[in-house]
Amino acid sequence: MARACYFTGKRVSIGRSITRRGKAKRQGGVGKKVTGIAKRKFKPNLQRVRALIGGTVRRIRVSTKAMRMGLVVKPPRRPKQEKAAV
Repeated sequence: MARACYFTGKRVSIGRSITRRGKAKRQGGVGKKVTGIAKRKFKPNLQRVRALIGGTVRRIRVSTKAMRMGLVVKPPRRPKQEKAAV
């Protein structure tokens, strides 16, 4: 199971984290200098949920955005059965 949303296809995206030092020119400094660029990952907020897919209940990874959009159809809850008296 890939780290991607079943409905929207959201997956890990890659970016950079830029570290700067110094004082901005508008604040009276000589300008900000880049001291380092590091790779980073933006991970989607994926949840494992039980959903009805094609009439069967399956566990899938879904982004919370897809859940809020109403793309996930959850299976009906079974009523609780009472224990038989012995």
